[in-house]
Amino acid sequence: MKNKNSPILNPYYVTGFSDGESCFHVSVGKSSKYKSGFYVNPGFKIGLHKKDQRLLELIQSFWGGIGNITKQKDNAVQYRVLSIKDLAVIINHFDQYPLISQKQTDYILFKQICELIKNKEHLTLEGFEKIVTLKASMNLGLSEVLKAAFPNTIAISNPKVITSKTRDPNGLAGYFWRVKGAFLLKFQKVV
Repeated sequence: MKNKNSPILNPYYVTGFSDGESCFHVSVGKSSKYKSGFYVNPGFKIGLHKKDQRLLELIQSFWGGIGNITKQKDNAVQYRVLSIKDLAVIINHFDQYPLISQKQTDYILFKQICELIKNKEHLTLEGFEKIVTLKASMNLGLSEVLKAAFPNTIAISNPKVITSKTRDPNGLAGYFWRVKGAFLLKFQKVV
């Protein structure tokens, strides 16, 4: 899966970096094309300042070139993976190299949603309602539109994250990329 012509990133570093900077998300919106009246699109993204675009390119290469890097805002870029086929590569990685923070709970729910979509269950009202229930427990939960459309949805209890006591130092280095950036920003504001 890795591109042999690019620098090799340690898989634990990619996981640690993702623990601090990535997002598993599920977009849901109205659409008359589906029985449920809604579409569902899962995705994985990492957003960074444009000066760090090369790192996103290395991560994209690490995962075999899947996904896209696009301009997000004036000074930001993002790496996004949106297709179910390509998300399988991301899921395979995080199954082998698990996240160590509470982001793992979003990942577990995200993976379940992708499985429902892969099995075409999102095309039925019952399957779509399962997805909405899982989404209710992810990130910020349901939007006001979805709460109104699915008023009986109750978020499930988030899965508990159990991390091993052994942590690869590369994963911690990737995770602390975020901490280093936050420290530098705060230090610059004080000076």
